[in-house]
Amino acid sequence: MKKKTVLDEDEEKLIADYERGAFRPVKNQDRARKEAMEAARRYMRKDARINIRLSTADLEMLKRRAAEEGLPYQSLIASILHKYVSRSAPHTN
Repeated sequence: MKKKTVLDEDEEKLIADYERGAFRPVKNQDRARKEAMEAARRYMRKDARINIRLSTADLEMLKRRAAEEGLPYQSLIASILHKYVSRSAPHTN
């Protein structure tokens, strides 16, 4: 059974922009690729640990939601926190 992909609003906008040709190639693709790979490496590095107290009910709901998404519950929590802090940061255009 194939899992249905669920896109958030930002992902849907990116796809729509791409499909209408809104993106243009960068001038120095090698440098841009290296910068993107380094940014991804920094983002993917999980080098900080935290301890947090949650209600048993909230933890059980998180575990249930994670199972529905096919993720470990810690990964779901990290994703939720990342989305929260990323969206609260000021956007620069």
